[in-house]
Amino acid sequence: MRLSRALFTTWREAPADAETPGIQMLVRAGYVRKVGSGLYAHLPLMHRVVQKLEALIREELDGLAQEVSFPVLQPEGLWQESGRWAAYTQAEGIMFTVQDRAGRRHALGPTHEEVAVDVVRGLVRSYRDLPVSVYQFGRKFRDELRPRFGLLRTREFVMKDAYSFHADAESLAEQYEAMGAAYARVLSRLGVAWRSVEADSGSIGGSASREFMVLADVGEDEVLFTEDGRYAANAERAVSRAAATPPSPFRAFARHHTPGTPTVASACAVLGCEAAHMVKNVLYDAVTADGRLTPVLVSVRGDHQVNGVKLWNAVQARVPGTLVRLDVADTAAWAAGALPLGYVAPDLPDGVIAARDGVHGAFLRLCDEAASECRDFTTGANEPDWHVTGANWGDTFPRSEVVDVRQAQAGEASRHDPAQRLHSARGIEMGHIFQLGTRYAQVMGATFAAADGAERPFQMGCYGIGVTRLAQAVAEQCADGRGLVWPAVIAPHDVLLTVVDVGNEAQVQATEALYAQLRALGVDALLDDRPGRAGAKFADADLTGIPLRVTLGRGVERGEAELKVRATGETTLLNLEEAAQEVHARVEATLTRA
Repeated sequence: MRLSRALFTTWREAPADAETPGIQMLVRAGYVRKVGSGLYAHLPLMHRVVQKLEALIREELDGLAQEVSFPVLQPEGLWQESGRWAAYTQAEGIMFTVQDRAGRRHALGPTHEEVAVDVVRGLVRSYRDLPVSVYQFGRKFRDELRPRFGLLRTREFVMKDAYSFHADAESLAEQYEAMGAAYARVLSRLGVAWRSVEADSGSIGGSASREFMVLADVGEDEVLFTEDGRYAANAERAVSRAAATPPSPFRAFARHHTPGTPTVASACAVLGCEAAHMVKNVLYDAVTADGRLTPVLVSVRGDHQVNGVKLWNAVQARVPGTLVRLDVADTAAWAAGALPLGYVAPDLPDGVIAARDGVHGAFLRLCDEAASECRDFTTGANEPDWHVTGANWGDTFPRSEVVDVRQAQAGEASRHDPAQRLHSARGIEMGHIFQLGTRYAQVMGATFAAADGAERPFQMGCYGIGVTRLAQAVAEQCADGRGLVWPAVIAPHDVLLTVVDVGNEAQVQATEALYAQLRALGVDALLDDRPGRAGAKFADADLTGIPLRVTLGRGVERGEAELKVRATGETTLLNLEEAAQEVHARVEATLTRA
Protein backbone atom coordinates (compact mmCIF):
# COMPACT_ATOMS: atom_id res chain seq x y z
CA MET A 1 0.00 0.00 0.00
CA ARG A 2 1.25 3.47 -0.92
CA LEU A 3 0.31 6.48 1.17
CA SER A 4 0.32 8.69 -1.92
CA ARG A 5 -2.76 6.76 -3.11
CA ALA A 6 -4.36 6.12 0.29
CA LEU A 7 -7.29 7.71 2.07
CA PHE A 8 -5.00 9.05 4.77
CA THR A 9 -4.95 12.39 6.56
CA THR A 10 -3.40 13.19 9.92
CA TRP A 11 -4.24 16.06 12.26
CA ARG A 12 -2.09 18.13 14.58
CA GLU A 13 -4.94 18.50 17.06
CA ALA A 14 -7.77 16.18 18.04
CA PRO A 15 -11.39 17.42 18.00
CA ALA A 16 -12.68 18.85 21.27
CA ASP A 17 -15.16 15.98 21.72
CA ALA A 18 -12.45 13.29 21.62
CA GLU A 19 -12.44 12.67 25.39
CA THR A 20 -9.74 10.04 25.88
CA PRO A 21 -6.08 9.74 24.79
CA GLY A 22 -6.88 6.64 22.75
CA ILE A 23 -9.62 8.14 20.61
CA GLN A 24 -7.61 11.35 20.25
CA MET A 25 -4.75 9.38 18.75
CA LEU A 26 -7.03 7.28 16.53
CA VAL A 27 -8.59 10.44 15.10
CA ARG A 28 -5.33 12.34 14.74
CA ALA A 29 -3.57 9.39 13.07
CA GLY A 30 -6.28 8.98 10.46
CA TYR A 31 -7.74 5.71 11.71
CA VAL A 32 -11.34 6.82 12.34
CA ARG A 33 -13.59 9.75 11.60
CA LYS A 34 -16.71 10.66 13.54
CA VAL A 35 -19.84 10.95 11.37
CA GLY A 36 -22.46 11.35 14.10
CA SER A 37 -23.15 10.86 17.80
CA GLY A 38 -21.79 7.40 18.62
CA LEU A 39 -21.05 6.68 14.95
CA TYR A 40 -17.55 6.32 13.50
CA ALA A 41 -16.21 5.51 10.06
CA HIS A 42 -13.31 3.04 10.07
CA LEU A 43 -10.72 4.33 7.63
CA PRO A 44 -8.25 1.99 5.86
CA LEU A 45 -5.74 1.72 8.72
CA MET A 46 -8.45 1.03 11.30
CA HIS A 47 -10.12 -1.49 9.03
CA ARG A 48 -6.85 -3.41 8.88
CA VAL A 49 -6.46 -3.31 12.68
CA VAL A 50 -9.97 -4.71 13.11
CA GLN A 51 -9.32 -7.43 10.51
CA LYS A 52 -6.13 -8.49 12.27
CA LEU A 53 -7.86 -8.46 15.64
CA GLU A 54 -10.61 -10.68 14.24
CA ALA A 55 -7.97 -13.02 12.81
CA LEU A 56 -6.28 -13.24 16.22
CA ILE A 57 -9.58 -14.09 17.90
CA ARG A 58 -10.36 -16.69 15.21
CA GLU A 59 -7.02 -18.37 15.89
CA GLU A 60 -7.84 -18.73 19.58
CA LEU A 61 -11.39 -19.97 18.91
CA ASP A 62 -10.22 -22.61 16.47
CA GLY A 63 -11.59 -25.93 17.68
CA LEU A 64 -13.87 -24.31 20.26
CA ALA A 65 -16.68 -23.10 17.97
CA GLN A 66 -17.83 -22.93 14.35
CA GLU A 67 -18.18 -19.58 12.60
CA VAL A 68 -21.65 -18.55 11.40
CA SER A 69 -23.45 -15.36 10.41
CA PHE A 70 -26.82 -14.44 11.90
CA PRO A 71 -29.13 -11.70 10.59
CA VAL A 72 -28.87 -8.28 12.20
CA LEU A 73 -32.62 -7.74 11.72
CA GLN A 74 -34.50 -9.89 14.26
CA PRO A 75 -38.27 -10.54 14.49
CA GLU A 76 -40.01 -9.09 17.54
CA GLY A 77 -41.62 -12.48 18.19
CA LEU A 78 -38.32 -14.04 19.24
CA TRP A 79 -37.74 -11.31 21.80
CA GLN A 80 -41.30 -11.65 23.09
CA GLU A 81 -40.69 -15.38 23.53
CA SER A 82 -37.63 -14.72 25.68
CA GLY A 83 -39.42 -11.98 27.61
CA ARG A 84 -36.74 -9.39 26.80
CA TRP A 85 -38.62 -7.12 24.37
CA ALA A 86 -39.90 -4.86 27.15
CA ALA A 87 -36.61 -4.96 29.03
CA TYR A 88 -34.60 -3.81 26.00
CA THR A 89 -37.11 -1.31 24.61
CA GLN A 90 -38.34 0.16 27.91
CA ALA A 91 -36.08 -0.69 30.87
CA GLU A 92 -32.70 -0.22 29.25
CA GLY A 93 -34.13 1.45 26.16
CA ILE A 94 -31.07 0.51 24.15
CA MET A 95 -32.67 -1.48 21.32
CA PHE A 96 -33.33 0.13 17.97
CA THR A 97 -36.60 -1.12 16.48
CA VAL A 98 -37.99 -0.81 12.96
CA GLN A 99 -41.28 -1.70 11.30
CA ASP A 100 -41.54 -3.33 7.89
CA ARG A 101 -44.12 -2.46 5.25
CA ALA A 102 -46.46 -5.15 6.61
CA GLY A 103 -46.43 -3.53 10.05
CA ARG A 104 -44.24 -6.18 11.67
CA ARG A 105 -41.74 -4.93 14.22
CA HIS A 106 -38.09 -5.99 14.21
CA ALA A 107 -35.05 -5.31 16.34
CA LEU A 108 -31.67 -4.18 15.08
CA GLY A 109 -29.76 -6.76 17.08
CA PRO A 110 -27.91 -5.52 20.15
CA THR A 111 -27.14 -9.21 20.84
CA HIS A 112 -28.18 -12.57 19.37
CA GLU A 113 -29.22 -15.01 22.11
CA GLU A 114 -32.77 -15.31 20.76
CA VAL A 115 -31.66 -15.93 17.18
CA ALA A 116 -29.10 -18.53 18.29
CA VAL A 117 -31.75 -20.40 20.28
CA ASP A 118 -34.19 -20.31 17.36
CA VAL A 119 -31.60 -21.70 14.94
CA VAL A 120 -30.39 -24.48 17.23
CA ARG A 121 -33.84 -25.58 18.41
CA GLY A 122 -34.80 -26.11 14.77
CA LEU A 123 -31.72 -28.17 13.93
CA VAL A 124 -30.58 -30.07 17.03
CA ARG A 125 -32.92 -32.81 18.22
CA SER A 126 -30.83 -35.26 20.25
CA TYR A 127 -28.20 -35.33 22.95
CA ARG A 128 -26.02 -37.10 20.38
CA ASP A 129 -25.75 -33.80 18.49
CA LEU A 130 -24.50 -31.90 21.53
CA PRO A 131 -22.54 -29.90 22.44
CA VAL A 132 -22.85 -27.26 19.71
CA SER A 133 -20.88 -24.02 19.78
CA VAL A 134 -21.01 -21.24 17.20
CA TYR A 135 -19.65 -17.72 16.88
CA GLN A 136 -19.85 -14.76 14.53
CA PHE A 137 -18.33 -11.37 13.87
CA GLY A 138 -20.90 -8.73 13.10
CA ARG A 139 -22.37 -5.30 13.62
CA LYS A 140 -24.37 -4.63 16.75
CA PHE A 141 -26.63 -1.66 17.42
CA ARG A 142 -27.42 -0.08 20.78
CA ASP A 143 -29.25 3.19 21.30
CA GLU A 144 -26.90 4.52 23.96
CA LEU A 145 -28.31 7.41 25.97
CA ARG A 146 -24.94 9.16 26.07
CA PRO A 147 -22.45 7.80 23.52
CA ARG A 148 -18.99 8.82 24.68
CA PHE A 149 -15.32 7.96 24.86
CA GLY A 150 -15.00 7.28 21.14
CA LEU A 151 -15.34 3.60 20.25
CA LEU A 152 -15.83 2.59 23.89
CA ARG A 153 -19.52 3.50 23.91
CA THR A 154 -21.08 3.80 20.47
CA ARG A 155 -24.39 3.15 18.76
CA GLU A 156 -22.90 0.79 16.17
CA PHE A 157 -19.92 -1.47 16.74
CA VAL A 158 -18.23 -4.72 15.73
CA MET A 159 -18.59 -7.63 18.14
CA LYS A 160 -17.61 -11.27 18.30
CA ASP A 161 -20.45 -13.15 19.95
CA ALA A 162 -20.56 -16.89 20.56
CA TYR A 163 -23.26 -19.26 21.82
CA SER A 164 -22.97 -22.82 23.07
CA PHE A 165 -25.61 -25.48 23.74
CA HIS A 166 -25.14 -28.47 26.02
CA ALA A 167 -26.91 -31.50 27.41
CA ASP A 168 -25.85 -30.82 31.01
CA ALA A 169 -24.38 -28.20 33.30
CA GLU A 170 -21.00 -29.94 33.47
CA SER A 171 -20.50 -29.65 29.72
CA LEU A 172 -21.52 -25.98 29.85
CA ALA A 173 -19.03 -25.30 32.66
CA GLU A 174 -16.23 -26.87 30.60
CA GLN A 175 -16.99 -24.65 27.59
CA TYR A 176 -17.27 -21.60 29.84
CA GLU A 177 -13.77 -22.20 31.17
CA ALA A 178 -12.40 -23.00 27.71
CA MET A 179 -13.78 -19.74 26.29
CA GLY A 180 -12.39 -17.84 29.27
CA ALA A 181 -8.97 -19.35 28.60
CA ALA A 182 -9.20 -18.30 24.94
CA TYR A 183 -10.00 -14.73 25.98
CA ALA A 184 -7.01 -14.76 28.31
CA ARG A 185 -4.75 -15.88 25.45
CA VAL A 186 -6.05 -13.10 23.19
CA LEU A 187 -5.26 -10.44 25.79
CA SER A 188 -1.90 -11.95 26.64
CA ARG A 189 -0.89 -11.99 22.98
CA LEU A 190 -1.83 -8.30 22.73
CA GLY A 191 0.53 -7.57 25.62
CA VAL A 192 -1.92 -5.38 27.53
CA ALA A 193 -2.52 -5.26 31.28
CA TRP A 194 -5.84 -6.95 32.05
CA ARG A 195 -7.89 -8.71 34.70
CA SER A 196 -10.65 -11.30 34.71
CA VAL A 197 -13.34 -10.31 37.22
CA GLU A 198 -16.62 -11.57 38.61
CA ALA A 199 -19.46 -9.62 37.05
CA ASP A 200 -23.18 -8.96 37.15
CA SER A 201 -25.09 -10.79 34.41
CA GLY A 202 -27.44 -7.86 33.79
CA SER A 203 -30.23 -8.25 31.23
CA ILE A 204 -28.45 -11.23 29.62
CA GLY A 205 -29.16 -13.30 32.73
CA GLY A 206 -27.73 -16.59 33.90
CA SER A 207 -26.12 -18.03 36.99
CA ALA A 208 -22.52 -16.92 36.51
CA SER A 209 -20.58 -14.44 34.43
CA ARG A 210 -17.07 -13.12 34.12
CA GLU A 211 -15.78 -9.92 32.55
CA PHE A 212 -12.38 -9.36 30.96
CA MET A 213 -11.08 -5.87 31.64
CA VAL A 214 -8.26 -4.01 29.96
CA LEU A 215 -6.90 -1.75 32.69
CA ALA A 216 -6.92 1.95 31.82
CA ASP A 217 -7.46 5.18 33.72
CA VAL A 218 -10.29 6.11 31.34
CA GLY A 219 -12.19 2.86 32.01
CA GLU A 220 -15.87 3.28 32.83
CA ASP A 221 -15.82 0.35 35.23
CA GLU A 222 -14.22 0.09 38.65
CA VAL A 223 -12.48 -3.18 39.46
CA LEU A 224 -11.98 -4.21 43.09
CA PHE A 225 -9.32 -6.83 43.69
CA THR A 226 -7.00 -8.31 46.29
CA GLU A 227 -3.24 -8.50 45.95
CA ASP A 228 -3.19 -12.25 46.55
CA GLY A 229 -4.94 -12.72 43.20
CA ARG A 230 -7.79 -14.71 44.73
CA TYR A 231 -10.51 -12.13 44.24
CA ALA A 232 -11.42 -9.60 41.56
CA ALA A 233 -14.86 -8.27 40.72
CA ASN A 234 -16.59 -5.45 38.97
CA ALA A 235 -17.64 -2.93 41.63
CA GLU A 236 -21.25 -3.54 40.52
CA ARG A 237 -20.98 -7.05 41.93
CA ALA A 238 -18.15 -6.85 44.45
CA VAL A 239 -18.61 -7.94 48.05
CA SER A 240 -16.51 -7.20 51.11
CA ARG A 241 -16.50 -7.26 54.90
CA ALA A 242 -18.04 -4.07 56.17
CA ALA A 243 -15.91 -2.28 58.74
CA ALA A 244 -17.03 -3.07 62.26
CA THR A 245 -19.33 -0.51 63.84
CA PRO A 246 -17.79 1.23 66.87
CA PRO A 247 -19.67 0.73 70.17
CA SER A 248 -22.87 2.73 70.12
CA PRO A 249 -23.05 5.78 72.41
CA PHE A 250 -26.78 5.09 72.88
CA ARG A 251 -27.74 2.86 75.80
CA ALA A 252 -31.55 3.15 75.76
CA PHE A 253 -34.30 4.03 73.32
CA ALA A 254 -35.13 7.74 73.15
CA ARG A 255 -36.64 10.37 70.85
CA HIS A 256 -34.72 13.55 70.05
CA HIS A 257 -35.80 16.84 68.54
CA THR A 258 -33.27 17.44 65.75
CA PRO A 259 -34.49 20.40 63.67
CA GLY A 260 -32.76 21.04 60.36
CA THR A 261 -30.89 17.71 60.23
CA PRO A 262 -32.17 15.81 57.16
CA THR A 263 -28.72 14.44 56.23
CA VAL A 264 -26.64 11.76 57.90
CA ALA A 265 -23.81 14.21 58.61
CA SER A 266 -26.04 16.89 60.13
CA ALA A 267 -27.99 14.43 62.29
CA CYS A 268 -24.86 12.69 63.58
CA ALA A 269 -23.28 16.04 64.45
CA VAL A 270 -26.27 16.93 66.63
CA LEU A 271 -26.63 13.48 68.17
CA GLY A 272 -22.92 13.02 68.86
CA CYS A 273 -22.43 9.77 66.96
CA GLU A 274 -20.73 8.41 63.87
CA ALA A 275 -22.38 7.71 60.51
CA ALA A 276 -21.95 3.98 61.15
CA HIS A 277 -24.31 4.32 64.15
CA MET A 278 -27.16 5.45 61.87
CA VAL A 279 -29.52 3.46 59.68
CA LYS A 280 -30.70 5.62 56.79
CA ASN A 281 -33.79 4.71 54.80
CA VAL A 282 -33.99 5.47 51.09
CA LEU A 283 -37.20 5.47 49.04
CA TYR A 284 -37.32 4.16 45.44
CA ASP A 285 -39.93 3.77 42.70
CA ALA A 286 -39.95 0.33 41.05
CA VAL A 287 -41.95 0.40 37.81
CA THR A 288 -42.70 -2.68 35.70
CA ALA A 289 -43.53 -2.92 32.00
CA ASP A 290 -47.27 -2.96 32.71
CA GLY A 291 -47.05 0.43 34.46
CA ARG A 292 -47.34 -0.94 37.98
CA LEU A 293 -45.44 1.10 40.60
CA THR A 294 -44.14 -0.52 43.75
CA PRO A 295 -42.54 1.72 46.39
CA VAL A 296 -39.33 0.31 47.82
CA LEU A 297 -37.84 1.22 51.19
CA VAL A 298 -34.15 0.33 51.54
CA SER A 299 -32.32 0.50 54.87
CA VAL A 300 -28.52 0.87 54.82
CA ARG A 301 -25.89 1.94 57.30
CA GLY A 302 -25.28 5.68 57.35
CA ASP A 303 -21.69 5.35 56.17
CA HIS A 304 -22.62 3.07 53.23
CA GLN A 305 -24.08 3.65 49.77
CA VAL A 306 -26.66 1.61 47.87
CA ASN A 307 -25.30 -0.37 44.92
CA GLY A 308 -27.81 0.29 42.13
CA VAL A 309 -27.13 -2.95 40.26
CA LYS A 310 -27.49 -5.12 43.37
CA LEU A 311 -30.69 -3.29 44.28
CA TRP A 312 -32.12 -3.74 40.78
CA ASN A 313 -31.47 -7.47 40.95
CA ALA A 314 -33.02 -7.76 44.40
CA VAL A 315 -36.14 -5.84 43.38
CA GLN A 316 -36.53 -7.65 40.04
CA ALA A 317 -36.53 -10.96 41.92
CA ARG A 318 -39.34 -9.76 44.22
CA VAL A 319 -41.81 -7.84 42.05
CA PRO A 320 -44.06 -9.44 39.42
CA GLY A 321 -43.40 -8.53 35.80
CA THR A 322 -40.43 -7.01 33.99
CA LEU A 323 -38.75 -4.21 35.89
CA VAL A 324 -38.18 -1.23 33.57
CA ARG A 325 -37.32 1.57 35.99
CA LEU A 326 -35.89 1.88 39.49
CA ASP A 327 -35.27 5.44 40.61
CA VAL A 328 -35.06 7.41 43.82
CA ALA A 329 -38.73 7.99 44.55
CA ASP A 330 -40.79 10.80 43.10
CA THR A 331 -42.79 10.77 46.32
CA ALA A 332 -45.37 13.21 44.99
CA ALA A 333 -46.48 10.45 42.61
CA TRP A 334 -47.61 8.11 45.36
CA ALA A 335 -47.75 9.81 48.76
CA ALA A 336 -51.16 10.15 50.36
CA GLY A 337 -49.88 12.98 52.56
CA ALA A 338 -46.74 14.84 53.53
CA LEU A 339 -43.70 12.62 53.99
CA PRO A 340 -41.00 13.11 56.63
CA LEU A 341 -38.22 13.16 54.03
CA GLY A 342 -34.83 13.05 55.70
CA TYR A 343 -36.42 11.61 58.83
CA VAL A 344 -37.87 8.33 57.51
CA ALA A 345 -37.76 5.25 59.75
CA PRO A 346 -37.68 1.59 58.65
CA ASP A 347 -41.34 1.21 59.66
CA LEU A 348 -42.71 4.08 57.54
CA PRO A 349 -46.42 3.07 57.33
CA ASP A 350 -47.82 1.68 54.11
CA GLY A 351 -50.65 4.14 54.58
CA VAL A 352 -48.54 7.01 53.24
CA ILE A 353 -49.01 5.47 49.77
CA ALA A 354 -52.08 6.62 47.90
CA ALA A 355 -54.33 3.70 46.93
CA ARG A 356 -55.07 4.10 43.22
CA ASP A 357 -54.65 2.32 39.90
CA GLY A 358 -51.09 1.48 38.94
CA VAL A 359 -49.69 1.88 42.48
CA HIS A 360 -49.07 -1.10 44.73
CA GLY A 361 -50.17 -0.11 48.20
CA ALA A 362 -47.39 -1.64 50.30
CA PHE A 363 -43.68 -1.13 50.55
CA LEU A 364 -41.16 -3.68 49.47
CA ARG A 365 -38.88 -3.37 52.51
CA LEU A 366 -35.24 -4.40 52.17
CA CYS A 367 -32.41 -4.10 54.65
CA ASP A 368 -28.75 -4.40 53.75
CA GLU A 369 -26.76 -7.09 55.56
CA ALA A 370 -24.49 -4.61 57.32
CA ALA A 371 -27.42 -2.47 58.46
CA SER A 372 -29.19 -5.57 59.78
CA GLU A 373 -26.30 -6.08 62.21
CA CYS A 374 -26.54 -2.60 63.74
CA ARG A 375 -27.42 -2.42 67.42
CA ASP A 376 -28.61 0.56 69.47
CA PHE A 377 -28.65 2.62 66.29
CA THR A 378 -30.18 5.96 65.42
CA THR A 379 -32.61 6.55 62.55
CA GLY A 380 -35.50 8.79 61.57
CA ALA A 381 -38.65 8.98 63.67
CA ASN A 382 -41.14 9.28 60.76
CA GLU A 383 -41.69 12.88 61.85
CA PRO A 384 -39.94 15.97 60.48
CA ASP A 385 -37.11 17.24 62.72
CA TRP A 386 -37.12 14.14 64.95
CA HIS A 387 -34.79 11.13 65.27
CA VAL A 388 -34.74 8.12 67.56
CA THR A 389 -31.67 6.58 69.20
CA GLY A 390 -30.98 3.24 70.87
CA ALA A 391 -33.14 1.41 68.32
CA ASN A 392 -32.85 -2.31 67.59
CA TRP A 393 -34.24 -4.73 65.02
CA GLY A 394 -36.96 -7.04 66.29
CA ASP A 395 -37.56 -4.70 69.21
CA THR A 396 -38.01 -1.11 68.07
CA PHE A 397 -38.48 -2.01 64.41
CA PRO A 398 -39.67 -5.21 62.70
CA ARG A 399 -37.01 -6.97 60.65
CA SER A 400 -37.08 -6.20 56.95
CA GLU A 401 -35.90 -8.78 54.41
CA VAL A 402 -32.11 -8.88 54.54
CA VAL A 403 -30.20 -8.62 51.23
CA ASP A 404 -26.78 -7.47 50.06
CA VAL A 405 -27.33 -4.09 48.40
CA ARG A 406 -24.28 -2.25 49.75
CA GLN A 407 -21.57 -0.83 47.53
CA ALA A 408 -18.23 -2.44 48.40
CA GLN A 409 -15.33 0.02 48.66
CA ALA A 410 -11.58 -0.05 48.19
CA GLY A 411 -9.82 -0.43 51.53
CA GLU A 412 -12.40 -2.80 53.00
CA ALA A 413 -11.45 -6.34 53.96
CA SER A 414 -12.14 -9.17 51.55
CA ARG A 415 -14.53 -11.93 52.51
CA HIS A 416 -12.11 -14.76 51.73
CA ASP A 417 -9.35 -13.34 53.96
CA PRO A 418 -9.81 -10.40 56.34
CA ALA A 419 -6.09 -9.63 56.03
CA GLN A 420 -6.54 -8.96 52.32
CA ARG A 421 -7.80 -5.46 51.51
CA LEU A 422 -9.64 -4.50 48.36
CA HIS A 423 -7.72 -2.35 45.89
CA SER A 424 -9.27 -0.33 43.09
CA ALA A 425 -8.43 0.06 39.40
CA ARG A 426 -10.28 1.37 36.37
CA GLY A 427 -11.02 -1.03 33.55
CA ILE A 428 -12.50 -1.16 30.06
CA GLU A 429 -14.78 -4.15 29.64
CA MET A 430 -13.83 -5.85 26.37
CA GLY A 431 -15.23 -9.32 26.94
CA HIS A 432 -17.99 -10.98 28.94
CA ILE A 433 -18.81 -14.68 29.24
CA PHE A 434 -21.99 -16.14 30.76
CA GLN A 435 -23.35 -19.44 31.98
CA LEU A 436 -27.00 -18.93 31.03
CA GLY A 437 -28.21 -22.36 32.06
CA THR A 438 -31.75 -23.06 30.81
CA ARG A 439 -32.91 -19.44 31.13
CA TYR A 440 -33.61 -19.02 27.38
CA ALA A 441 -34.27 -22.63 26.42
CA GLN A 442 -37.12 -23.01 28.91
CA VAL A 443 -39.06 -19.91 27.95
CA MET A 444 -38.48 -20.45 24.21
CA GLY A 445 -39.33 -24.15 24.21
CA ALA A 446 -35.88 -25.23 23.02
CA THR A 447 -35.50 -28.89 23.99
CA PHE A 448 -33.64 -32.01 22.92
CA ALA A 449 -34.18 -35.73 23.45
CA ALA A 450 -31.96 -36.82 26.34
CA ALA A 451 -30.36 -40.27 26.66
CA ASP A 452 -33.34 -41.49 28.70
CA GLY A 453 -35.78 -40.31 26.04
CA ALA A 454 -37.06 -37.34 28.04
CA GLU A 455 -37.30 -33.87 26.49
CA ARG A 456 -34.96 -31.48 28.31
CA PRO A 457 -34.08 -27.81 27.75
CA PHE A 458 -30.64 -26.96 26.45
CA GLN A 459 -28.00 -25.68 28.84
CA MET A 460 -26.66 -22.55 27.15
CA GLY A 461 -23.67 -20.23 27.35
CA CYS A 462 -22.85 -16.99 25.58
CA TYR A 463 -19.51 -15.25 25.12
CA GLY A 464 -18.84 -11.78 23.71
CA ILE A 465 -15.86 -9.66 22.74
CA GLY A 466 -16.30 -6.06 21.65
CA VAL A 467 -13.83 -5.97 18.77
CA THR A 468 -13.82 -2.23 18.07
CA ARG A 469 -13.97 -1.58 21.80
CA LEU A 470 -10.91 -3.78 22.30
CA ALA A 471 -9.05 -1.97 19.53
CA GLN A 472 -9.47 1.35 21.32
CA ALA A 473 -8.68 -0.23 24.69
CA VAL A 474 -5.33 -1.30 23.25
CA ALA A 475 -4.85 2.26 21.94
CA GLU A 476 -5.51 3.63 25.44
CA GLN A 477 -2.71 1.49 26.89
CA CYS A 478 -0.33 1.39 23.94
CA ALA A 479 0.37 5.05 23.18
CA ASP A 480 2.83 7.73 24.17
CA GLY A 481 3.13 11.45 23.62
CA ARG A 482 4.00 10.99 19.95
CA GLY A 483 1.17 8.67 18.99
CA LEU A 484 0.02 5.06 18.91
CA VAL A 485 2.28 2.07 19.57
CA TRP A 486 0.48 -0.97 18.18
CA PRO A 487 1.32 -4.53 19.22
CA ALA A 488 2.78 -6.20 16.14
CA VAL A 489 0.04 -8.82 16.02
CA ILE A 490 -2.68 -6.26 15.18
CA ALA A 491 -0.68 -3.38 13.70
CA PRO A 492 -2.17 -2.25 10.36
CA HIS A 493 1.19 -2.90 8.67
CA ASP A 494 4.40 -4.61 9.74
CA VAL A 495 6.75 -1.89 8.56
CA LEU A 496 6.60 1.66 7.19
CA LEU A 497 9.08 2.64 4.48
CA THR A 498 9.76 6.38 4.37
CA VAL A 499 11.43 8.13 1.44
CA VAL A 500 13.06 11.28 2.78
CA ASP A 501 13.25 13.09 -0.60
CA VAL A 502 10.93 11.90 -3.37
CA GLY A 503 12.84 14.15 -5.75
CA ASN A 504 16.01 12.11 -5.22
CA GLU A 505 16.02 9.34 -7.81
CA ALA A 506 18.48 7.16 -5.90
CA GLN A 507 16.37 7.26 -2.73
CA VAL A 508 13.19 6.51 -4.67
CA GLN A 509 14.76 3.60 -6.55
CA ALA A 510 16.23 2.10 -3.37
CA THR A 511 12.88 2.39 -1.60
CA GLU A 512 10.94 0.85 -4.48
CA ALA A 513 13.38 -2.04 -4.61
CA LEU A 514 13.14 -2.68 -0.88
CA TYR A 515 9.34 -2.38 -1.02
CA ALA A 516 9.17 -5.04 -3.73
CA GLN A 517 11.58 -7.34 -1.86
CA LEU A 518 9.61 -7.11 1.38
CA ARG A 519 6.32 -7.82 -0.36
CA ALA A 520 7.90 -10.85 -2.03
CA LEU A 521 8.93 -12.11 1.42
CA GLY A 522 5.38 -11.71 2.72
CA VAL A 523 6.10 -8.63 4.83
CA ASP A 524 3.12 -6.27 5.02
CA ALA A 525 4.84 -3.01 4.12
CA LEU A 526 3.37 0.49 3.85
CA LEU A 527 5.25 2.90 1.59
CA ASP A 528 5.25 6.61 2.44
CA ASP A 529 6.03 7.99 -0.98
CA ARG A 530 4.29 11.33 -0.44
CA PRO A 531 6.05 14.59 -1.25
CA GLY A 532 6.70 16.83 1.73
CA ARG A 533 9.06 17.53 4.59
CA ALA A 534 10.87 14.62 6.18
CA GLY A 535 10.00 15.89 9.66
CA ALA A 536 6.27 15.74 8.91
CA LYS A 537 6.64 12.20 7.59
CA PHE A 538 8.54 11.11 10.70
CA ALA A 539 5.83 12.65 12.91
CA ASP A 540 3.16 10.78 10.96
CA ALA A 541 5.13 7.54 11.31
CA ASP A 542 5.21 7.90 15.09
CA LEU A 543 1.54 8.91 15.15
CA THR A 544 0.36 5.83 13.25
CA GLY A 545 2.22 3.48 15.59
CA ILE A 546 3.43 0.97 13.00
CA PRO A 547 6.01 -1.24 14.80
CA LEU A 548 8.99 -0.74 12.46
CA ARG A 549 10.06 2.19 10.29
CA VAL A 550 12.75 2.02 7.62
CA THR A 551 14.00 5.42 6.48
CA LEU A 552 15.79 5.83 3.19
CA GLY A 553 17.57 9.17 2.95
CA ARG A 554 21.12 10.35 2.46
CA GLY A 555 22.43 7.02 3.73
CA VAL A 556 21.35 5.47 0.43
CA GLU A 557 24.50 6.96 -1.10
CA ARG A 558 26.49 4.77 1.34
CA GLY A 559 24.25 1.74 0.73
CA GLU A 560 22.47 2.16 4.11
CA ALA A 561 18.99 2.58 5.50
CA GLU A 562 17.85 3.28 9.08
CA LEU A 563 15.58 0.89 10.98
CA LYS A 564 13.67 2.31 13.95
CA VAL A 565 11.59 0.36 16.48
CA ARG A 566 8.52 2.43 17.34
CA ALA A 567 8.03 1.01 20.86
CA THR A 568 11.58 1.57 22.11
CA GLY A 569 13.02 4.19 19.78
CA GLU A 570 15.97 1.86 19.07
CA THR A 571 17.67 2.59 15.72
CA THR A 572 19.89 0.37 13.61
CA LEU A 573 21.72 0.98 10.34
CA LEU A 574 21.00 -1.64 7.70
CA ASN A 575 23.01 -2.62 4.66
CA LEU A 576 20.60 -2.10 1.76
CA GLU A 577 21.57 -5.43 0.22
CA GLU A 578 20.57 -7.24 3.42
CA ALA A 579 17.80 -4.90 4.58
CA ALA A 580 14.87 -6.96 3.31
CA GLN A 581 16.08 -10.13 5.04
CA GLU A 582 16.81 -8.25 8.29
CA VAL A 583 13.39 -6.61 8.37
CA HIS A 584 11.70 -9.90 7.53
CA ALA A 585 13.55 -11.61 10.39
CA ARG A 586 12.54 -8.83 12.81
CA VAL A 587 8.89 -9.11 11.79
CA GLU A 588 8.87 -12.89 12.06
CA ALA A 589 10.48 -12.79 15.51
CA THR A 590 7.95 -10.22 16.76
CA LEU A 591 4.94 -12.12 15.46
CA THR A 592 6.25 -15.41 16.80
CA ARG A 593 6.47 -13.92 20.31
CA ALA A 594 2.86 -12.79 19.99
